[in-house]
Amino acid sequence: MKLRQSFKMAFKSILSKKGRSFLTMLGIIIGIASVMTIVSVVSGYNKKSMEYYESMGTNRVSVYAQRYYGSNESVFEDLYDYCLSLGDIVLGITPQAYAYSAVVKYGAKSSDSMEYPPEMYLGSDQYAICNNFTIGKGRDISFIDIQNYSQVCVMGARAARNFFDYKDPVGETITVNGIPFTVIGVYEEKDPDSSWSLDNVVIFPYSASRVFGQRVDMSQYIIKVVDSKSVNEVITRLEGFLTGAIPSGTGSYSVYSDNQWMESENEMALMMSLVLGGIAFISLLVGGIGIMNIMLVTVTERTREIGIRRAIGAQRKSIVTQFLIEAAMICGIGGILGIGVGFLGTVIAGKLIVHMFLLPSALITAGAFAFSVVLGIIFGMYPAIKASGLQPVVALRAE
Repeated sequence: MKLRQSFKMAFKSILSKKGRSFLTMLGIIIGIASVMTIVSVVSGYNKKSMEYYESMGTNRVSVYAQRYYGSNESVFEDLYDYCLSLGDIVLGITPQAYAYSAVVKYGAKSSDSMEYPPEMYLGSDQYAICNNFTIGKGRDISFIDIQNYSQVCVMGARAARNFFDYKDPVGETITVNGIPFTVIGVYEEKDPDSSWSLDNVVIFPYSASRVFGQRVDMSQYIIKVVDSKSVNEVITRLEGFLTGAIPSGTGSYSVYSDNQWMESENEMALMMSLVLGGIAFISLLVGGIGIMNIMLVTVTERTREIGIRRAIGAQRKSIVTQFLIEAAMICGIGGILGIGVGFLGTVIAGKLIVHMFLLPSALITAGAFAFSVVLGIIFGMYPAIKASGLQPVVALRAE
């Protein structure tokens, strides 16, 4: 029998039992759609996470250092001087001091009444370098501003828009807990799609900490390293320096690379894909068992037909081919329907989970279809071999 005839017979057999064929395909449809949606969403989540880390800047070292007694600021001063001595491998250092509960006002607008209030940090003149910001308007905080305790600030693009709409903020005065600060610059936008945006920030010189009182944590620092090769060297040197600067019992410290967070994020995404993919694979396995079951029923229903074909000289391999084609077609059609559902599921899940417009890649789509066909062949093998092994005399006696 020619392959073309085999495909025609398989298609007619599927159409003659539409309801049964669809229910058989259902497991394949759900499994393929689940795998596509899971892989695409996890891939989108991982991509978004990497973009977030890249927007903050790569090759950064984060330091937590705090003395139990005395001024926390003196830790930074010592750390600042030490990093200056590493000028060949360190580009900059800044506190990453978060100002808790500070209220920023401009005219009738107040940060405590905004849906997404800006995050307020105290930093050094190297804050922009360490956090991958670029000045778009005005100027950045300078070392003179820090020395002179200047009451100035630089805004992220979203924070500037929230307070000033489309008015130029440079030169305008805002108040922080009732104390005036002059806006001297605005950073270029780098995270336009997020509600809790990296651009929704206001940066003050760290010497202005007196305005914020006890509501500032001055124990977090960011150090920008010249390249990825130097990150481990900087970490080793910093740990040695801090061991001497903060003796045991007088404080605590930790040093880690932001690149480690990126690696951990990748590992977590991979683990999530494996776990959720395993669950979806179980659905495909159940669908494959359903294919095997329905093909065994088909063999039983068509025993007499098989006997006639064997009696007139059909070879065993033609019988095997016929039933494998039918199983593969059922799974292939199920795979196509599953791909359609997977596309829809990916778009919906992408919007709800990672707030992105996602579509499965061409590789995932092609792989899903190929896997569904292979699944049909694997689970259709046993029924096909069983059908080809029927003796013509016994098969012709079947009712």
